Order: sequence, then C-alpha cells, then structure tokens
Amino acid sequence: MINVKDQVYQALLAVSENVTDCYPKNWEQDLAIQYMEEDNRVIEYTDMKEQKAYVRYRIDIWNRRSTSAAAVAVDAAIAALGLKRTQCQDVDDPSGMKHKQMRYEMVIDVETGQVYHTA
Repeated sequence: MINVKDQVYQALLAVSENVTDCYPKNWEQDLAIQYMEEDNRVIEYTDMKEQKAYVRYRIDIWNRRSTSAAAVAVDAAIAALGLKRTQCQDVDDPSGMKHKQMRYEMVIDVETGQVYHTA
C-alpha cells in the first residue's frame, strides 16, 4: 500500500493553516480545508506482490466569500504531487458558507514511485 496522505496534508498546509482530515471545527478562520482518502487499493499484482496502487482523495473547501482562489491554490499544490483532478464542483451548504468539493486520483508504481494517471 502506498501512503501519500502525509504529502497531501503538507501540500494543503501551503494553502491554509486550517487543514483537517475530519469535519472542520475551527470556523473562526475564513478558509477551512478538509481532505479525505476515499480509496487506496492495489490494482496490479505480479507474483503475489503489489505492483501498482490506485489512490483517490476528496478535498472540501469552505469560505465565507468565495472558494475560487483557494481552489486554484489547492489544485496547484495537489497536482504537484502527481494527482490528477477528476472533479470540481460547488456544493450547496446549509451553513451559508461557500463550499467546493474536488477529487483527485493517481496510480503509483509501488517499487519505483512512478505516477500513472487514470483515464
């Protein structure tokens, strides 16, 4: 299994200090970012040995005014890790905050660390 969760967290810290892997509790800050590993699985075995792993992350951004600038910054930070954005959408949020949800995917060669993108 490949663990890139710490790298995703560090990349998001470059966008905001208010980053969490659970529902944000610190709403005093204007920008809140939540990240979640939605999938991490082996997609290729050779001789009973893991060769390639697929990972998918969901990143939620909340802001009182606009999520656009943060979404651009998140996209740049996460793309630098080799993850490919597969979805970006505004989400209706009953809190009144602006809420954007983004999803990223990649396939990693376990031995070499080479990144392959999904179709």
